[in-house]
Amino acid sequence: MEQLRIPNSYHSPLTIRETEVAIKEIKDHFERALAKSLHLTRVSAPLFVKPESGMNDNLNGIERPVSFGIKEQDEAAAEIVHSLAKWKRYALKHYDFHSGEGLYTDMSAIRRDEETDNIHSLYVDQWDWEKIISKEERNTETLEYTVRKVYSALKDTEEFISRRYNYIESWLPDDIFFITSQELEDMFPEDTPKEREHRIAKAKGAVFISQIGKELASGEKHDGRAPDYDDWELNGDIIVYYPVLDIGLELSSMGIRVDEGALKKQLKLANCEERASLPFQKALLNGELPYTVGGGIGQSRICMYYLRKAHIGEVQSSIWPEEIVEQALANGIQLL
Repeated sequence: MEQLRIPNSYHSPLTIRETEVAIKEIKDHFERALAKSLHLTRVSAPLFVKPESGMNDNLNGIERPVSFGIKEQDEAAAEIVHSLAKWKRYALKHYDFHSGEGLYTDMSAIRRDEETDNIHSLYVDQWDWEKIISKEERNTETLEYTVRKVYSALKDTEEFISRRYNYIESWLPDDIFFITSQELEDMFPEDTPKEREHRIAKAKGAVFISQIGKELASGEKHDGRAPDYDDWELNGDIIVYYPVLDIGLELSSMGIRVDEGALKKQLKLANCEERASLPFQKALLNGELPYTVGGGIGQSRICMYYLRKAHIGEVQSSIWPEEIVEQALANGIQLL
């Protein structure tokens, strides 16, 4: 059951209708800023894929995709995507993109096993983006350079929306702080990963925590990552401090993608070497796909952040337990 977190004396300065207008302004501005910053072209993307393609995002490996049969194809199964992390890499080749060029798309997903709360919903909407790099660019310098490019679009959008609405102050610092998940564990060894994220985000304002998915010295992982898209040595999350809820709020997950060696290693570590025979993974191992860097940026998350909302349901339409809807209404939280 979802736990509803209610800030003291919470009140949204915007009505629902005004919120809808602001959401459109934020999305339009950020989309343009991101495309300009990373030299991206917008493309169309699938809502569902065939499970045997190996192209769906397996997330932590335990989440169940929403699936359905297709009447005209003798009820062959299709799956609603969890994300487009793998599909984008295939699309870059199929659409004849070249080194230094990239794409982005609007991604909608259903995550039926999500544990919902103020910042998690069954419905996921994000900008999925991917860019071709050379093998020599698969390094920390490229990762940090790209993170700063994404962060500049986030910063630019906050400055834009704070000029449009006078109740919004600029919270994001001028630069983002970089730290590895192991350095963070060493700094706060007694804390949980989420507690560490909160502490470092509150101290720095905005942070990129890298090397997500690999095992730490404690034997635990900072967070889960599927083994067949991000390179666990060259990935991470952009997390900002969010005073409205007093939390570290993840806005983006991104990274340099696996090459042949990293894929083999991570499939073995994740005990799922059988995935190597799936079409996407097989093409990658055969060197048929470009080397890339990419990620996802939460659309509802950034709207929630910029508009200082207490619940993600204030900026997207989803389904919530009835008692949560009642509690939200009684406490000034206007769920769409």
